[in-house]
Amino acid sequence: MKTLLTITPILAFSCGVAFCGPASAADADLPEAESWSLHGQFTLVEQYHPSFTSPYRGANSLDPGARGNETMDATLYAGVRLWPGMEFYANPEIDQGFGLSNTLGVAGFPSAEAYKVGESEPYIRLDRAFFRQTFNLGGEVQPLEAAANQLGGSRTADTIVITAGKFSVTDIFDANTYAHDPRKDFLNWTVVDSGAFDYAADAWGYSYGAAAEWTQSWWTLRAGLFDLSRKPNDKALVRGFGQYELVVEAEERHQLMGRDGKVKVLVFQNHANMGSYGDALRVAALTGGTPDTGDVRRYATRAGFALNAEQQMGDDWGLFLRASANDGSKEAYEFTDVNKSVSIGASVTGASWGRDKDAAGLAGVVNMLNADARDYLAAGGLGILVGDGRLSYSSERILEAYYSAALWTGINLTLDYQFVANPAYNRDRGPANVLGVRFHAEI
Repeated sequence: MKTLLTITPILAFSCGVAFCGPASAADADLPEAESWSLHGQFTLVEQYHPSFTSPYRGANSLDPGARGNETMDATLYAGVRLWPGMEFYANPEIDQGFGLSNTLGVAGFPSAEAYKVGESEPYIRLDRAFFRQTFNLGGEVQPLEAAANQLGGSRTADTIVITAGKFSVTDIFDANTYAHDPRKDFLNWTVVDSGAFDYAADAWGYSYGAAAEWTQSWWTLRAGLFDLSRKPNDKALVRGFGQYELVVEAEERHQLMGRDGKVKVLVFQNHANMGSYGDALRVAALTGGTPDTGDVRRYATRAGFALNAEQQMGDDWGLFLRASANDGSKEAYEFTDVNKSVSIGASVTGASWGRDKDAAGLAGVVNMLNADARDYLAAGGLGILVGDGRLSYSSERILEAYYSAALWTGINLTLDYQFVANPAYNRDRGPANVLGVRFHAEI
């Protein structure tokens, strides 16, 4: 640690010096470095499903009756450059609304705009407050276009970027060009993120931590350390890394037939008080009660991995694939009740039919449970999102399609449809047809 504290100012000074001196002709083509910025967004999602077959239901079941719910959020993205290479960002946000069935009943939940905490009245939170330090290591000087949480300017092709504070793990890890932003592309939880990536987060999806990204020409290596919640799916985090997640991701960039592509491999390990499904079942067998992982929690680890690939196939369309798995012997801690997941899809812009700012996508995802998790749910146990009181197991299969139409610059209206077979892994219930409308505006 002393060594790091000693060399960091030297690196910062050296990187700053690298950009001193007279401007070259190439510099004239680069955007001027912003000293501060303000951006904003507003998103409204309305989802509805008609009634579906349900011979029984449990505490965490999707309501089998016809039902509709809406969510709303409005975010301010404020950024300031503290000195060359160092930036600070803060994102206060107003939230309101509920996911379908209070965000319960489907492991691959239909709206990533729905938090696990619903409120009928608007409330404000500080979702992000973080520092970002960029060390330029050389290579071609590249433009950085101004965007939310990104000050306009430039940096070299080879960098080390350190981010620390409060933000979402998925701001940095498991990103995908075609499926990662529920305000603009797909909505389903296990399409926009790897289903078995149990990433550190409070009930709103954010954590305190730090991440480092080392980029060289065709590859990037990322590593991060983040606080976990006090208990699974909790509103409060354990500060100071008393319970924590380690995550590492390697990214490879390539060209296939002259088209850009990426492949990422991610591994994570959670360290926290968590319950084993087997222990919960054994205790329930002795007491005659319903198994509950909350009764058998002890300090343990839970690991997993994710493969994430994307490939541009034409000027206006591309394909993506995610595959992930985790230790299915212990309860899901933060994200959702998925032990294995595979998703594949395509995204296309409207350029070919004269609507450059429109976009459409089609994706399919299969979510699965390991044997211990199946037995736990079949005995009446409850997970983070699922638990019908009993279980006739089958993999959860979801198909999602959307069309996003640009109404004006920065304003889009999206129609979304999801077909959910075997919701919560139960072939006795469903299928559910989820219809959605999304309004998104940004400035």
